[in-house]
Amino acid sequence: MMLEKTTRMNYLYDFYQTLLTPKQRNYMALYYRDDLSLGEIAENYGVSRQAVYDNLKRTEALLEEYESKLLLLEKFQKRTHLTSLMREQLSDFPDLKDKISIYLDKLEELD
Repeated sequence: MMLEKTTRMNYLYDFYQTLLTPKQRNYMALYYRDDLSLGEIAENYGVSRQAVYDNLKRTEALLEEYESKLLLLEKFQKRTHLTSLMREQLSDFPDLKDKISIYLDKLEELD
């Protein structure tokens, strides 16, 4: 499993988990967060590896569909990037750094 895909799925899960069924949430958390294998998840739930795999693939597609419509991850990444750029630029203005940093901190807390 590629690290980039795992990271993306974890972010999508964070943003959209409340839209998933309990089983989808459990499988995603066990597979992507806890790094359990398909076999381990299947054993825990008394189902086949194929059933777990199919559920994960459907859930991944569903999370991608939610993201394509709502763009929560994309907006989060853009805000994070812009905040980082703003912090870098603040080094040119030491007299404003403390004041503006407070607002940037508050913006980051919203995520």
